[in-house]
Amino acid sequence: MTVHPFIEAEKRAGHSVKRACELLKVSRTAFYARRAAKPGPRAVRDAELAEQIADVHTRSRGTYGAPRVHAVLKRAGAGCGRRRVARLMRAAGLEGRHRRRRHLTTIPDPRAALRPDLVVRDFQPDPADLNARWCGDITYIATEEGWLYLATVIDIASRRVVGWATADHLRTDLVADALTAACRKRRPTRPVIFHSDRGCQYTSQQFATLAHQLGVRLSVGRTGQCWDNALAESFFATIKRELLTMSSWPSRAAARTAIFDFIEGWYNLHRLHSSLGYRSPAEYETALAA
Repeated sequence: MTVHPFIEAEKRAGHSVKRACELLKVSRTAFYARRAAKPGPRAVRDAELAEQIADVHTRSRGTYGAPRVHAVLKRAGAGCGRRRVARLMRAAGLEGRHRRRRHLTTIPDPRAALRPDLVVRDFQPDPADLNARWCGDITYIATEEGWLYLATVIDIASRRVVGWATADHLRTDLVADALTAACRKRRPTRPVIFHSDRGCQYTSQQFATLAHQLGVRLSVGRTGQCWDNALAESFFATIKRELLTMSSWPSRAAARTAIFDFIEGWYNLHRLHSSLGYRSPAEYETALAA
């Protein structure tokens, strides 16, 4: 808002500011506040919110967009809407990490034995399913030493990465190590379903034997249907846009260290999930235990 020159002229001429404001339908409070260059309450609140938003964005490692920033502020008691957060983020040049183009890595084995789909695209969190349904997949990371491959095991009920492994190869040992790590860490007390795509590692006899020994029932989606393993795909989209594509990796060891820090120090413990009511996997599981 600019101070209308007519009002200023009327004031200099000794005429009534009140009358001039009435004619132009401008409040006297706004006139004097603007004349004194004093910011209004909304501008002051916007400045305060902008500082809080910048802090939340920094603590999220620059990954949170407006929905998650708004969720954090809401939990902290800040009374503001999501659109206001989005507006202030745009003004400050802040944005979340966005999903990049997906690459196909699954290599199906036409000779593999047929297995059922025991999940049927049901990836909704369910407290009763903790340590009952897991899913996983494989992705790759480019380093200056060559490819590094990452296999994961995710608890569908809490979104927690309960097991993972890395290697410089795509042999079945990679996914076997991830599943073994998950079973050692979680120690399920009932049969657990592990869902994957039809990649040759997951449909191999070696993996089937290991699953039988661990008391795990294997489930697979359909060939070429990424939505049949949507949760595992979603995790890889997250780690790629928030970590793996943000830097070049001089070695496999450097990439693995960064992956460990992301999964164990950030994703499982602190990263908010909209499907969990904007709680982290650890926070969600703690609430269930309580």
